[in-house]
Amino acid sequence: MGYTVRPARTGDVRAIRGLINANLASGRLLDKPTVTLYEDIQEFVVAVGTRDDQVIGCGALHVMWEDLAEIRTIAVAADHRGHGAGGQLAASLLGRASRLGVRRVFVLTFAVDFF
Repeated sequence: MGYTVRPARTGDVRAIRGLINANLASGRLLDKPTVTLYEDIQEFVVAVGTRDDQVIGCGALHVMWEDLAEIRTIAVAADHRGHGAGGQLAASLLGRASRLGVRRVFVLTFAVDFF
């Protein structure tokens, strides 16, 4: 399966909301109000299928200080896991941090094996 990662758009919020909802019960993600997703949309990137442009993953980079940022809300749809989309999302967010001049990036996660 092929994926591309691009900056998220407001039209992607419903798909991001769905990815968050799918990961709440397992405790992999914390809930966020939908309004917060709209307010923070510029922090997000999404992974989309190269054939159908369907959003199958998301992640956000939240800058906290001059040289410190957090990767947040990184998720991939269950039926697309294990095909590299999560790695592409993480790489994109780390590249974004580098371009912004952020040298330290952290993530708080229960998916320790992924990171």
